[in-house]
Amino acid sequence: MVDPKNIDFYSLGFEFIETRSMFISDFKDGKWDEGKLVPFGNIEISPAACVLNYGQGIFEGMKALKTKSGEITLFKPSENGKRFNQSAKRMLMPEYKIDKFVDAIKKVVKANEDYIPPHDSGGALYIRPMLFGNGPILGVTSAKEFKLIIFTVPVGPYFPEGFKGISLEISKKYTRAAPGGTGSTKTICNYAGTMLPAKEAKSRGFSQILYLDAVNMEFIEEVGAANFFGLINGKLATPRKTGTILEGITREAILELASKKLGIEVEERDISYKELFDQSCSEAFCSGTAAVITPIASVTLENKERVFNNKEPGEITTKLYEILTGIQHLEIEDEFGWMVKV
Repeated sequence: MVDPKNIDFYSLGFEFIETRSMFISDFKDGKWDEGKLVPFGNIEISPAACVLNYGQGIFEGMKALKTKSGEITLFKPSENGKRFNQSAKRMLMPEYKIDKFVDAIKKVVKANEDYIPPHDSGGALYIRPMLFGNGPILGVTSAKEFKLIIFTVPVGPYFPEGFKGISLEISKKYTRAAPGGTGSTKTICNYAGTMLPAKEAKSRGFSQILYLDAVNMEFIEEVGAANFFGLINGKLATPRKTGTILEGITREAILELASKKLGIEVEERDISYKELFDQSCSEAFCSGTAAVITPIASVTLENKERVFNNKEPGEITTKLYEILTGIQHLEIEDEFGWMVKV
């Protein structure tokens, strides 16, 4: 455990830092136990565990924030619980009651409260719930025993650039997911395959990959591990949910904010990458729990580059960021009932 007194909360990146406590619950004989808080530490697992052999595991990403007044907030935690269970169903794993899920999150956050970065640091306490088949298995079938773990890490911005534009490379070589697969599931299987494309893109000076669909190699899917948005012909467009993109919780909030707070027409549709290279797309950004709202400064395909707003955040991008983060920090009225206090 790292002593929180020794952490420089004002210069955090998105790196692992061990905190005090984690929550563990086990599923055996067809039922969950009550679960408990334990000191953060290693666990024992069989080499034959299903998660190690066949990747039967899922996770979520959440944040706890500290407001100016010192209150601790969570953003739409029940939605994370719902998505957690949707992922569990797809991976043939037992669901976890949503109210118990939220209660466990609160317990872990409270136990690690002194690791939450100060309000003015721009950081957060990242929360990682994970569920995996730890029962030993040989054939390709579901485990019979499962383990739920929730741990926390103090973090700074996911993109070190912060609320500044990032540069993306459009990939015509790699795809993230295919129809009928697990693209909309937050399973561990979806992420290891993106490491090499991201490393290659970063070696060429880009922040991340902009993935296209696996069938046509034309329609935008995701930005690495974040959802994509573009202001196209005055409408806020985002790729439609086809089972190949992650159904982002921040994504849904942005669509609601754009429509109800800014009066912008929103579209969930197929977006060709070609639309980014003409003047119909005036600004673009990506979103997610970690990314929050991150402006896109430029996109590049081979030797063709499109720069947005002289690489500065666009007007709508900025407004959405200010409203969303204002609500999350209780500085703007939460008329949607998104925030939960710990």
